[in-house]
Amino acid sequence: MAAAATPFDDSQCLSRRNTSNMCSWSAPRDTIHLFRFGVNKFLERSKKWSTSGKTSESPMPTLADVGKAAGVSRGTVSNVFNRPELVRPELRERVEAAARALGFGGPDPKGRLLRDGKFNAIGFMPPGAYAISEVMRSPYRRELVLGVSLACDEAGTTLSLVNGTDNTRFASIRDALVDGFILGHSADIGLIVSVQRRRLPFVILESDAGPDINSIKIDGRSGAVAAVRHLTGLGHRHFAILSVRRTPGPPIVHMPGHATRPLLAGFPLDDERLDGFKQGLAEANLSIDNVPIIETIPGEPSAGAVVFDRVPEATAILTMSDWQAITILDEAVRRGIDVPGHVSVVGFDGTAESARTTPPMTTVAQDVIGKGRLAARMVLDNEAPRQVVLPVELVVRASTAAPRTKIR
Repeated sequence: MAAAATPFDDSQCLSRRNTSNMCSWSAPRDTIHLFRFGVNKFLERSKKWSTSGKTSESPMPTLADVGKAAGVSRGTVSNVFNRPELVRPELRERVEAAARALGFGGPDPKGRLLRDGKFNAIGFMPPGAYAISEVMRSPYRRELVLGVSLACDEAGTTLSLVNGTDNTRFASIRDALVDGFILGHSADIGLIVSVQRRRLPFVILESDAGPDINSIKIDGRSGAVAAVRHLTGLGHRHFAILSVRRTPGPPIVHMPGHATRPLLAGFPLDDERLDGFKQGLAEANLSIDNVPIIETIPGEPSAGAVVFDRVPEATAILTMSDWQAITILDEAVRRGIDVPGHVSVVGFDGTAESARTTPPMTTVAQDVIGKGRLAARMVLDNEAPRQVVLPVELVVRASTAAPRTKIR
């Protein structure tokens, strides 16, 4: 009479508690029969379940089912899927074979998330009421996301892009499966309240939301002053300004003649840069009240046409985004307008694309990638709130020159 088969005892094999005693084991014939018996037993139980009228589908196999079929503990099966380096290769192969036979693809990640209460992810909501697709189109936002991604890679954390459109952003904040947020702006106080309600760490970009909130912004005012000083120093006196429209829609044109012309769709950073343009113009005895201001979404194809059609006398164009400046350069090429011979153009951000335009673009540069990396680190570290102001620098290239005829 054959001896009764004895299930293999894996308790002495490699684990977190015992790494010194690695079993040497080869599967005896009785154990192989037991393995097949365990798989068949589960399949028979599944068939009975499906024909009993309770459900039309077989029940999903569990870690315990795989362990029973393979003749090992539930913990060993868990290690095979979650920490395979802790399980001997032969034993791992046996468990994997049992899992395949039962149709078990691995533990349900939802269970782990519910158990741990962490998602190992950061949520990034882009600046402005923009959809996720706009992040991919924008040179600035791509570099910002790259910086966040680099920090996430270093920390072994996932990055989740969160939709920021008007009709989705509150639900996105409420439902995002993340451990913290990077918010592209704080123009909507309700957005901050929504994040605070979840009690997650977060950082706001391009706004100062107070001493109790993490924030990172650039010195936009000084960068704008530097851009104007550069152009007035070259002899320019006729300007046009492109401001950033942060909501969907066509360009908004503010022509001279109005005592006050507040931006209709901008953020605090845009107002700061506008103040910088105003200061720089005043230093040259020029008034911003005489300068056309056009609010346009960065990358808006019609922006260049609007500028050249509405402000043909401008010899210098100030923008608040490299992408805006790129659309101006593209339209100039289409119209045969010489840059910088007929008109000078200054960008803002210093993205990699600004150095590859024709001609290479003069721009107010910031460390966009570094800003994204810093934002992610502030969320991951979750330390006392900090308010960081990053410097900017005017980078002079070939898109600016003295006007052909200086205006006296």
